Order: sequence, then structure tokens, then C-alpha cells
Amino acid sequence: MSSGLAHAELIAVLVAVTDDEPRVMTVRAGQALPSGPFDPGHRSLQSGLRAWIESQTGHPVGYLEQLYTFADLDREPRTPPGARRISIGYLGLVREQPAPAAGQPEWHGWYDYFPWEDRRLRPPPIPDEIAARLAGWAGDDPLRRQRVDFVFGLNDMPWNEELALQRYELLYEAGLAESMTRPAHAAFGRRMGGDHRRILATGIARLRAKIKYHPVVFELLPESFTLLQLQRTVEALSGLRLHKSNFRRQIDQQELVEETGEMSAATGGRPAKLFRYRSAILEARALSGSRLPVLRH
Repeated sequence: MSSGLAHAELIAVLVAVTDDEPRVMTVRAGQALPSGPFDPGHRSLQSGLRAWIESQTGHPVGYLEQLYTFADLDREPRTPPGARRISIGYLGLVREQPAPAAGQPEWHGWYDYFPWEDRRLRPPPIPDEIAARLAGWAGDDPLRRQRVDFVFGLNDMPWNEELALQRYELLYEAGLAESMTRPAHAAFGRRMGGDHRRILATGIARLRAKIKYHPVVFELLPESFTLLQLQRTVEALSGLRLHKSNFRRQIDQQELVEETGEMSAATGGRPAKLFRYRSAILEARALSGSRLPVLRH
């Protein structure tokens, strides 16, 4: 008989983009996301999470939003029988810096955990090992085969970068998630303990959708940046290579940025103009929505 006990914890998906790579802060040598028990003494979940992150990782958090509350009974092995672990996930956007606190937090590329999600160099096929094992799971079931094709963009179905969570969930449903723990199955990516990779996939999917209607990407950039830096950051998050002229035309049309009057010589070629986000637009766009173009090359 279930005791009805519930254990609440806060989990943070802290994202930065460094050298054109999206990275996530981890603990336990990359095996987990920062997490800790909810302290009812804090006035809100967010204040509790901010305090925990800063105390454990030494990293201040800027933008923060709630992701989802995870409370499945069968997805967390640490939960005692009859008890439910409630994990409240948050997405935070930061600029990477060393985390000097105890516990040795580490930054890892999120494509280490989901290598099939990065399609910037070219739209690569899903690794043969993943495709073959999903095909074996689907068998002759037409609904399963349609789901695999739709979610993974197989058999002439288009790739949808926002389905990162659905792709992981399908691998889990197919019984392939545990295959990710063995070196022989490197195509499945790096493992995480418990349900943390599911939570990371939720954060990736949320952020990929959000950058299309809210200018949160500027939380990941320095105060001044080149248009190429902006484009590369959007590409890193979406996992797609964008058409340069189309990207810049849409940025101009939406009047999201303004010139600083300064030039950058750090591009390896001709000096490039530096831009900053138009703060006057931030408040209005936060209400009405502001899309950053994510157009396929």
C-alpha cells in the first residue's frame, strides 16, 4: 500500500552558449543537473532555486523560468517504494563562467547527450544504429512506424527541431534509453542519472521554441555583439544552419538590434559592426511576441 509520501526537489537546466556550442551546467562529473530540496523558508520556488544554485555552483542566475513538474512514479530509481519524487524543473540562461564552489560543477555540451539533435553542418541521417533499433521496435505496427518517421524525420518526413523531448521519450518508450549507458552504443549519447536527461530534453525543446517568439537569446550574448555572433548563437540552440541573408533581413525588419557605433576586430577578417539589443523593444516584444528567424539553409 502506498504511503503517499512525496519528496520535492528543484532541478535547474542552466544553459550557456560558448564558442558557438550550447552547454549545460552539470554536477557529479556530468551525470546530473544541479538539484536540491525545496526549502519552504524561501518566499517562492524561484528564490529557493536561485539560492541553491548560487550556493552549490557559485554561478549567479539571470533569466529563469519554470519548465515543468515531473512526478512520474516509475522514472526515478532513487525514490523509496510507495513514495513519489516531485521534481520541479527550471530553465536558466547564463553566460558561462568557472564555477568555483564545492562539488566541482562542470559545463558540458548538450549535444554530448543528444548527438542526433545537432544538424548544423548538414542534415545528417539519424545514426544507423538508432534507426535500425527503432525500426525493430516498430515492427509491422503502422502507427509506431509513422511515429518514428514523424518524430525523427525519417522516410522523407521533415525534421522538426522542437521535437527534442518527443525524440527522447520515444527512445525511452522503445526501451532504448538504457542502451545509452554502454560505450558500444555511443550513437545514443552520454548518459545521466535518474530522469535528468529527460528534464534536459524538456529544456532544449522549450528553448528552441521560445527563441522564435521571445528575445531570450540576448540573455546568452555579451552586451555588444556582431550579427554573426547572434546568428551563430541561434544556430547553436536550434541545431540548424541558417541562411545568412534571410536571417539578417528579418533581424532588420523586426528592429531588434541597434548599432553601438563601435567595431569589433575579433572576427578574423574585416572589422564588423557591433550591435546591442534595443532595450526599448524588450518590454513591448515581451508582451506581443518577437520572433528570431530560424530558417533552414
